Amino acid sequence: MKIFIDSADVDKIREAWGWGIIDGCTTNPSHVAKTGRKHMEVYREILDIVDGPVSLETISLSAKEIVDEGRALAKLHKNVVVKVPVIREGLMAVKQLNSEGIKTNVTVTFSPLQAMLAAKCGATYISPFVGRLDAIGHNGMDCIKQIRTIYDNYAFETQILTAAVRHPLHVLEAALAGSDVITMAYEVLIQLYDHPLTDIGVDIFLKDWAKVPKA
Repeated sequence: MKIFIDSADVDKIREAWGWGIIDGCTTNPSHVAKTGRKHMEVYREILDIVDGPVSLETISLSAKEIVDEGRALAKLHKNVVVKVPVIREGLMAVKQLNSEGIKTNVTVTFSPLQAMLAAKCGATYISPFVGRLDAIGHNGMDCIKQIRTIYDNYAFETQILTAAVRHPLHVLEAALAGSDVITMAYEVLIQLYDHPLTDIGVDIFLKDWAKVPKA
């Protein structure tokens, strides 16, 4: 399963990229707004750091405008993936962008039927928001499992990109469900390394090593 960082914080992206576990990056307007910077400046810096897919989101709502915006974003770098909302106009735009060889990430997805439509339009990635589904009393990971079954049934090439990840258990469940990609905040990435038994084990080894004669 590929791991993306979900952020527009250039410093955190640079640090996480240096860990050697990151395969790509996703952003959204909310992340960019938190930086207080011009979006194009942020995008160019991220693209300079991340040698992998970088999802940049469109903000238009008509197919024509989404396509125009997507074309402009795609010109920034070969690694750009155009994020498009899973609305009717959005999927019309996805079909056109796909015909032009521009990669797309269909976002704000909450149902396997939306995911099926996105795949039929040639989406490169589908982004189901598992944490937001959990927050309203649904099991977000059930959506991932259902999309996986549908995609396998019909050999769709669209990759499942599990998004709105809130904690390490989401990461584990996504991996077990066969998600192709998962994207998460810096804070969740850090937690993947942590285990109390690892800390205890390292402490024991270091204390024992201190007892070994050095000469």
